[in-house]
Amino acid sequence: MTFSLFLPDSDATEQFGAELWRRLPEKSLVFLHGDLGAGKTTLVRGLLRAAGVTGAIKSPTYAVIEEYSVAERTIFHFDLYRLADPEELEWIGIDDYLKQSALCLIEWADKGVGILPKANVNVTLIAQDGGRLVQLDGLQI
Repeated sequence: MTFSLFLPDSDATEQFGAELWRRLPEKSLVFLHGDLGAGKTTLVRGLLRAAGVTGAIKSPTYAVIEEYSVAERTIFHFDLYRLADPEELEWIGIDDYLKQSALCLIEWADKGVGILPKANVNVTLIAQDGGRLVQLDGLQI
């Protein structure tokens, strides 16, 4: 079942990310879908702030992965936008990350087709009417 909600601005997107933090199990694989600028990193920023992360939160577009440890939990934020081939995930040790008891957030998961397992939760952000529509599969809100 898909849950949909209109988010009028960045603040609402961050608040939705915070709500996700409160509802996601400790070990989850979450795929974030949407065009460039759709709000994927904004949503993750809200989630990370709710988790207790302070300081700058940036998209891991160039680093591919950012790791956060908060409240005895580990969060991995991946951005696969720059991957040229899904096999690059094996080179960075994706299996080692996914085996951990951690929350793994993956932007541009379609770049990892054939390597990544099925997500527990899919979040799709679509630009709409000056805001964004969020669609959530795999988790009740």
